Amino acid sequence: MTFMSPLDAMFLAMESREHPMHVGGLSLFEHTGDPEGFARDLFEELARDHGAVAPLFRRRPGRSLGSFSLLHWELDNDIDLDFHVRLLSLPAPGRVRELLELVSMLHGSLLDRHRPLWEVYVIGGLADGRVAVYSKTHHALMDGITAVRTWQRALSADPEERGATPPWRMKTPRAHNTSTSASGPFGALRSLSRAAGSVPDALSGAKELTRGMPGPLPFTAPHTMFNVPISGARRFAAQSWPLSRMRAAAAATGTTLNDVVLAMCAGALREYLIAENNLPESSLIAMVPVSMRAANASGADDGGNSVGAALCDLGTDEPDPQRRLTRIQESMARTKSTLAKLTPLQILGLSAVNVAGLALPSVPWRHRGAPPFNIVISNVPGDERPRYWNGVRLEAVYPASIPLDGQALNLTTIGSGGSMHFGIVGCRRAVPHLQRLLTGLEQSLAELEAAL
Repeated sequence: MTFMSPLDAMFLAMESREHPMHVGGLSLFEHTGDPEGFARDLFEELARDHGAVAPLFRRRPGRSLGSFSLLHWELDNDIDLDFHVRLLSLPAPGRVRELLELVSMLHGSLLDRHRPLWEVYVIGGLADGRVAVYSKTHHALMDGITAVRTWQRALSADPEERGATPPWRMKTPRAHNTSTSASGPFGALRSLSRAAGSVPDALSGAKELTRGMPGPLPFTAPHTMFNVPISGARRFAAQSWPLSRMRAAAAATGTTLNDVVLAMCAGALREYLIAENNLPESSLIAMVPVSMRAANASGADDGGNSVGAALCDLGTDEPDPQRRLTRIQESMARTKSTLAKLTPLQILGLSAVNVAGLALPSVPWRHRGAPPFNIVISNVPGDERPRYWNGVRLEAVYPASIPLDGQALNLTTIGSGGSMHFGIVGCRRAVPHLQRLLTGLEQSLAELEAAL
């Protein structure tokens, strides 16, 4: 039995039919040989018995008094891989449009809590011969950065390398260490003791808000069409841009690649809201997740969540793209300067203040006032080198994250293989014409380039 952290338990507690709480990713692999055989071969490589399943991928919520627990994990010792890894095929004509519709449907369905909280779908039938892999993992099991790292370790930078194993397989089974701090009642007491001792440090981070921390502050964002209750159905859109274009814009303006990502998103959101006749007079505020996880020496992750939350002024009330980029740069620079002075626990306390509004119950007044922020925009670090699965090149990986009640739209990016891959997930009811945001992203980047 492994005890959950409070943050992991929160992601389980927040879940309902309208609010699936899993992160996902859509990977596209190049065509090699027969397309139908390629999809089946990849599926069989993932589904065949490679040995023991890693403990992280055996976790499922424990049971207490007939219901699922929010206190501890159980380990499933009899995993049915035919349930977790599945082979699908797109209907004709097998366009990317059909693929995105399928992923939209899969991303809106809940994971089964009676089983370990992850699923993988190998999808064939694309007209161009490529094969897609869509995976989803509950946020309580691992955050988005951990999910990306876990899959990256299964791939190789060498196109000649063979013998790759899925990320859920243990290459070298290890004996269970009963002294692990979270593995029993005494471990739980030690964890609770550390948590209690850290409260003053975390609270001191939250106090930074009252000691002149530069804005934006939570609950100062304008109300928009994105800040409404959501349904469980999803739309998913995805597209890639060359990193060389984005880096050139960053170098010419003295900004960072992340600033350019945020500026592209800001410009796209501005144009989208103008088209919907819904652009507020004041600027949208984004919550930008900040990883507090350092890769350990072995490269292994223990799962769970280690993410802070920073707020950024997107400058959507500014029509000039260069001035908008400058505001974003200044906003993120102020935030980074503040975070650099804090300990990880203080950042956690500050983040708790920033996202506190999302944990409030769905009471009638919740969506009437100012939201804590308008949208979540994440830039997940990836591996820019070409990556291969047993010689098959990974062309793109598109993240699919989590809209929340009051946060009907999520934009996430991953830099991989020389491109920046944007994945956009929205509530199907609240965010119409989601594809327009892709057009807006290109327009926003082109405007920055034209202004250089």
